[in-house]
Amino acid sequence: MKTGTFRTSALAGVIGMMLAGIAGAEEWKFAIEEIPGSIMDSYAQEFKSRVESATGGEVTVTIYPLGALGSPTEVAEQTADGVVQLSNLSIGNLGTIVPESQIFLAPYILPSDSATLNEVLATSPTIHGELAEDFAAKGLRLGALYSEGPQVWTTRKEIRAPDDLSNFKMRVMVSPLLLKAYEDLGASPTPVPFGEVYGALQLGQVDGQVNPVPTIEEMKFYEVTDYLIWAGEQDLITAVMASDDWYQTLPADRQALIDQTFAELNDFIPPVVEAFNKERLDRIKAAKPGIQTIELTEAERAVFRERSLATQAAVGEIVGARGAELLTALQAEIGG
Repeated sequence: MKTGTFRTSALAGVIGMMLAGIAGAEEWKFAIEEIPGSIMDSYAQEFKSRVESATGGEVTVTIYPLGALGSPTEVAEQTADGVVQLSNLSIGNLGTIVPESQIFLAPYILPSDSATLNEVLATSPTIHGELAEDFAAKGLRLGALYSEGPQVWTTRKEIRAPDDLSNFKMRVMVSPLLLKAYEDLGASPTPVPFGEVYGALQLGQVDGQVNPVPTIEEMKFYEVTDYLIWAGEQDLITAVMASDDWYQTLPADRQALIDQTFAELNDFIPPVVEAFNKERLDRIKAAKPGIQTIELTEAERAVFRERSLATQAAVGEIVGARGAELLTALQAEIGG
């Protein structure tokens, strides 16, 4: 058995699978950090459909949405321990477990073109070779990475320059590199649990938050803010993972099915994400006609991009030498 931080209950998932097999069927738990009807739910539902069809019902995939099994960090720990077999979590919630994954949180390093970005996430040797090894060292088998679309700032005021973010409390996920990133952009980053963001915005405990449009619509963040701002700094990247110890106990045909399904969903999810982003933006505009939408110009983005160089330079200090090496390798792949 591999060593790792979260290995205390690794046999639990294996024993559960064996007991399910005795009962005549396997149950695979698939936990996501979003609500039913979300992008992650669409991914999980498609995975469920394909696996159950391919196994003739011998495998049942049970999907657990936001909060059903605890916080995203707890779900990651449960996946590493084999209590949960599969999970889909945003990279921002994996920083304390797989620090190297935080390289995707450094602003302005990923391609802005969605087709190019999807190709990088699906085929990058750095991601599916070296970074996957870092996931495996913590008991997590990296199945796929995909984007949920551009990150959008929802705020109560217009923001076009770093000075506009002075004393601005921006809600961020718990990640040391993400905290550094928004400090460098000029804001006061403020971690708030995802389920508490709406209330924090409503009460003025934070001044804004950052998420893709579908999340903003689903969680109604637009109701308590006045601006949607596209700064172009990054997409929201999510990781689909399996418990590595559990995966290793599976027969070869089950392992092949999981790998094949992950590969097939690389083509399935991009058009789903594109449709979600368009439809949910239309919903927001219909629900709140007065909301202001701003797309920063290239000149305005260039100022923030220059600020982000300090974040990239700090990756080695925050994430470690390994993270800095991976960032350099990834940037070389994408021409950064």
